[in-house]
Amino acid sequence: MEQASSFVVATRAALAQLTAIAVQYSFSVVGAIVLLVIGWVVAGLISRWAHNGLLRIHGIDATLAQFFSNAIRYALLILVIVMVLGQFGVQTASVLAALGAAGLAIGLALQGTLQNIAAGIMLLVLRPFRVGESIETGSISGTIVDVGLFATELRTSDGVYRLAPNSTLWNVPITNYSRLRTRRHEITITIGSDDDLDEAQAKLIRIAEADDRIVKDPPPSTYVADFDAGSVKISLRYWSISSDWWQTSRDLTKAVKLAFDKKPEVPDPQAIQA
Repeated sequence: MEQASSFVVATRAALAQLTAIAVQYSFSVVGAIVLLVIGWVVAGLISRWAHNGLLRIHGIDATLAQFFSNAIRYALLILVIVMVLGQFGVQTASVLAALGAAGLAIGLALQGTLQNIAAGIMLLVLRPFRVGESIETGSISGTIVDVGLFATELRTSDGVYRLAPNSTLWNVPITNYSRLRTRRHEITITIGSDDDLDEAQAKLIRIAEADDRIVKDPPPSTYVADFDAGSVKISLRYWSISSDWWQTSRDLTKAVKLAFDKKPEVPDPQAIQA
């Protein structure tokens, strides 16, 4: 009987303790759920607000705005999770220390990837090139298709797709052929030393002025580039719109070649006598 009584007393005590624990933690669970829901909603609202605000800033790329807004959202969610753990008596200081150590380990493991992200952010902020522009570096050239956080997509002049890590574009000089509105080109021809120098220069100017794609300011110009005992080199210098530079340079080179290939017409002696 005594053993039965002791068992009943112990059982009642255990049930009372479990009830107290259940009541205590039920409030913690409810509070954690409420905190998670509110934190999730608030993080989403702040993320959208930050995204829309960044897009209104001149020069901020949409990709960069999305990256920063997502970073803010995830940082707020991590803070909410730490607060939820605190509801259950977990030491938040040790959790933050563990998160810091994990972040350091991940950063060391993904050092190359993080370098590309940092380079991508700088490329999106400083904008040395944009989508549709033609660029060239020491080993990469082509037209920009897309600029991402990790890599940049290009299309080469012969129609080949190329993916370049952002770090390879950030640490080298970049030549942007499309950024400025106009671009200069020169065509050099060689004439005989006995040919009319002034007439040759005037002919080059007329050929350039006849093409509407060549800008009027600054106007086309010519100069004597070099000469020797039997020949003279004359250069035509002109400016055209950057988007038309390639086709204009090809067409004008052909026009100059055809113009200086023409031989003066020799009068027909029979026609003169007639």
